[in-house]
Order: sequence, then C-alpha cells, then structure tokens
Amino acid sequence: MNFWKDRKVVVTGGAGFLGTPLVRLLLTRKADVFVPRSRDFDLREKPAIEKLLQQEKPVLVFHLAASCGGIYANMKNPGKFFYDNAAMGIHLLEAARQHHARFKIKDFKLVIVGTICAYPKFTPVPFREEELWNGYPEETNAPYGLAKKMLLVQAQAYRRQYGLNSIYLLPVNLYGPGDNFDLENSHVIAALIRKMVEARRAGLPSVEVWGTGGISREFLYVEDCAEGLLLAAEKYNGPEPVNLGAGREITIRELAEMIRTATRYPGKLEWNASKPDGQPRRSLDTTRARELFGFTARMPLEEGIRKTVDWFGTHHRDTGHAG
Repeated sequence: MNFWKDRKVVVTGGAGFLGTPLVRLLLTRKADVFVPRSRDFDLREKPAIEKLLQQEKPVLVFHLAASCGGIYANMKNPGKFFYDNAAMGIHLLEAARQHHARFKIKDFKLVIVGTICAYPKFTPVPFREEELWNGYPEETNAPYGLAKKMLLVQAQAYRRQYGLNSIYLLPVNLYGPGDNFDLENSHVIAALIRKMVEARRAGLPSVEVWGTGGISREFLYVEDCAEGLLLAAEKYNGPEPVNLGAGREITIRELAEMIRTATRYPGKLEWNASKPDGQPRRSLDTTRARELFGFTARMPLEEGIRKTVDWFGTHHRDTGHAG
C-alpha cells in the first residue's frame, strides 16, 4: 500500500478488459491514476504520447493498450494489428525515454504487457522464457505477436543504452468478467459462452465450435493477471521477460464441455475441423514470476468460468441470464 500511495500512474488501455481490474486495484491502493482515452490521445502518434506524459508526469506507466482479438480477428486484420501495436509501443518507449531524461523522475518505470502469441509455434511445453526466440510464431497471429515482441527488444536496448527501467510480462490467454463477447473479435472462452447461452435461450439443437478440439490452452483469470502486474511493478526490475500464467493446461474439447456445464446448454457441439485450430499447445512455466515477485494465480478455472458466465448473463440481457 505504501508503494502505491499517491504515486502518479498512467495506464494505457485502462478502460479495457485487463485495464479495468488493474485500475480498480490501483485505486484501492490510493494511487493517483490517469487513464488516457483514444479520443484524446491516439497512442499510435508520438506527439499524442508526448502530450500525455508531459501533462501527467507519471512515475510509473502500464502499457496495456493493444489492437487484438481471436483467430478470426487476427486472420482478418494482420496489417492493422501489426501496425497499431508496433506503433503504440515504439512511440511510447521513445517518449518515455525522453520523459525520463527531461524530468529526471526518480524511480520512473514502464511495465509492458506482451503476449503469449510471441512464442514460437512449436515451443516445448511448458513454455519457458528462454524459448522465446527459438522459432516463428503461429501463422494466424504472427503479425500481432511479432509487433509486441519487438517491444521487448526495444525495452532491453533502451535499458542498456539509456538506463530506462522497463519490464516485459507475458500473460497467457486471459478470460473473466468484462471480456469481449463480440464473436468476430472474441477469444475462445468468451465466444463459447455467448454461443451456448444464446443457443440455450433460442432452443437450438447444436453449437458450432471451430477446429478439432484437440489443441490445448492455459487460461488466466483477468483479476489474477491484474494482481500479477502490480506485484511485478512493485518488485521486479530486470531485463528478462516473465511469464504470467495459471499452471493448468486444458484441451479445447474439455474446455467446451466445462462451458456447456456452466451455461446449462443441453445441445450438441459440432466441431468444424475445416476452421483453424491455432497453435497446437500453450502452457507456461511460471517459475520466474513466482521466484522474482511472488506471483501465483488463485482462481480455479471452473469457478472463473462460472463467474464469467454469470457476468455475461447480467450484462447482456438481450440473451437472458445465463445462470
């Protein structure tokens, strides 16, 4: 609490899925938080970031803002996802370097949230941070993953040359209340919850699920991730990337059945194997996070999915309450 009290913090993407619980936690710790909105600060433009930092003079910046989505969104927007994410990160790091040098703010720090999509397509499981450069990312999300990965390179280069304290974190797939449930842009848990809730309400006999169901993923509850970001900001000051995960791998077929139970959907799941599966496996080695700043995820997957289903039912009333 003493670390955060009255500390000036800027959170890019602070109104988003991960940013909302992070800002809430910062406010409970009495931090002085500012969330830039895109209508006022287009973070793809360096002058907008310079204006933001000069106006707020933060001691700590969380960079969460991103253009991203699920497999369909990545396939539809590879150029946009690459440009938006690369431009935001590159301009922010350069502006932060100049900000730090100009105002000589003691203990200035930048916390960069990367993506698991930066890992090579065929990474040994569990993913260890040392494997990050041992191959090309999965093709459907490579432009997004590589754009975010370049921020690690830039952060490490700026640390060596300018002494800028930037840390780089790699959260696994996030889910939870407040997720994006738009079927064109959502990730797998949100998409399946929406499909099954709406199918149950409409009395539909089946729901289509992309892929074979045989691939595996790991999922981190969004509020656990927010806690991990705070711990890293407080305690970690190194150049190496750090995974944030939950420590449980599950196949998409098992996940779909878990969601079917949580949504009480009685129909069939129709697996469309003509659609891409994505990366074969994703599961993280979380040893560094535990040893460097004491992070361990708390939310069991079954309970987290129930909470997400309940949130969706409450906030998307046109589909009816899911519970």
